[in-house]
Amino acid sequence: MSANEAALRLENVTVRRGVVDIVRDVSLTVSPGECVGLLGLNGAGKSTLLAGIAGTLRSVTGSIRLGDHDLSGRPSWHRCRQGLVLVPAGRQLFGDLTVLDNLLVGAHNQKSGARRRELIETAYGHFPILRDKRDQKARELSGGQQQMLAIARGLMAEPRVLMLDEPSEGLAPVIVEQVFDVIGELAREGSLAILLAEQNAGAAEICGSSAVLKDGTVSAVAPKNAGDIADAVFG
Repeated sequence: MSANEAALRLENVTVRRGVVDIVRDVSLTVSPGECVGLLGLNGAGKSTLLAGIAGTLRSVTGSIRLGDHDLSGRPSWHRCRQGLVLVPAGRQLFGDLTVLDNLLVGAHNQKSGARRRELIETAYGHFPILRDKRDQKARELSGGQQQMLAIARGLMAEPRVLMLDEPSEGLAPVIVEQVFDVIGELAREGSLAILLAEQNAGAAEICGSSAVLKDGTVSAVAPKNAGDIADAVFG
């Protein structure tokens, strides 16, 4: 895939829960080396859209493509194997497993032990505290450390597209800044495409472009300035 080719392309995606269309006719693209913000208040439909893209919600219409691969109608495990990884809201770690074991769970598709060790070292490079805590149970970590572990576990799957659902939720501002710094670094490395769903308008500062989700529909937002984004989200 060329650097200019979209890693993730959505066209007219609608996601339904029960008999209600929660998200309607969403179209957007995310390219390698790009972080795209999906910003909106709680209840706007951000988590529903990401679940529909990931395949954990199946009542989805429209087109979802990963590079030249059509994911529409495919199960979540297939999408993950193709390189589409969701780090869900609430982290959803295995609390009784150690930090290291949680990372190894993320690499369950990786057959090479040497490659798993390389990925673990890369994860520790992004989040050095995880090396220090590697033998500690995940439930014993602070909220910020748990979020770092959730992102690192997602990276263990070697995604082409990483979707992050509210990574700043419940974190102190200084920890949010650290997490956002790493997300920005990941995008700048050039090969990973990131879709960042947030209600924190400050996320716009690390995104090359952002879209605001209101009442289940997306409107493109050109300004990168967090104040302008905040007006669009909360105004």
